[in-house]
Amino acid sequence: MTSSESGEWTVRHVLAWTTGYLRNGGVEAARFEAECLLSHALGEDRLQLYLDPDRVLSETERTRYRTLIQRRRRGTPLAYLLEYVPFRDATLRVDPSVLIPRPETEELVEAVIRDVATSGTPPHRVIDFGTGSGAIAIALALVWSDTAFVAVDRSPEALALAQANAERNGVDDRISFVCGDWGEALQAPVDLIVANPPYVATDAWADLPPDVRDHEPALALAGGPRGTDALAQLVAHAPRLLAPEGRLYLEIGAEQGAIVNDLLMQTEGLIDGTIRTDRAGRPRFACARMGA
Repeated sequence: MTSSESGEWTVRHVLAWTTGYLRNGGVEAARFEAECLLSHALGEDRLQLYLDPDRVLSETERTRYRTLIQRRRRGTPLAYLLEYVPFRDATLRVDPSVLIPRPETEELVEAVIRDVATSGTPPHRVIDFGTGSGAIAIALALVWSDTAFVAVDRSPEALALAQANAERNGVDDRISFVCGDWGEALQAPVDLIVANPPYVATDAWADLPPDVRDHEPALALAGGPRGTDALAQLVAHAPRLLAPEGRLYLEIGAEQGAIVNDLLMQTEGLIDGTIRTDRAGRPRFACARMGA
């Protein structure tokens, strides 16, 4: 974006130019993203862009905005550029050390909350495996004020970010952060295990959108040949970790329902294994509980 292309550097003109620039670079929601990035660069709400469309950007603001839109056109995910994302009632900082929380994971959290509300009192102790940004543990902690959480991740960088997010949302006093894998060193029993583990199959890797494949952490995405390596480990550890009547909830890939259902059915101690669909009708969540 040069001065000759921009004419006068007003909010109105900059947004019009940027929309075309991003659209030509393959960004589908070009206008929306242009507005999000400009409001971020200016430190203002998006609404203010419409209230003052003839405001002239300063040189510092132009430089900051130019850097953001160039990075977005090169494929950097919008969430990483904006630095913060909403997740239910939480506000989470994200960076390339963690997966960007998805709507499907919000659905998983909502399903857990509904089921617990139906069955009785909130759990006493919960494990969130592969916590990443801390999204699941933090969202549940904001609902259950007397529950203790253990947030586990293999990435020290992710854990540091998750802890900062827990502090930002005022629930860090009830979440313990553990650097580790899928359950070997954790103490039992717990009442609930929730996880959004890596579940992208090896042969599906090349089909991921470039902004996901090239920018989000492979550690949080790649799930082995069939995408079920981490899922299988979590199911295997669940009977050791769960208290009687304890529940297991896993986010899974849309093509993995039958495989994961078999894992649940074949694991001694787990009962009532089911696969639930997301709002788009795709198999997305695996659920089971321990026998009494």
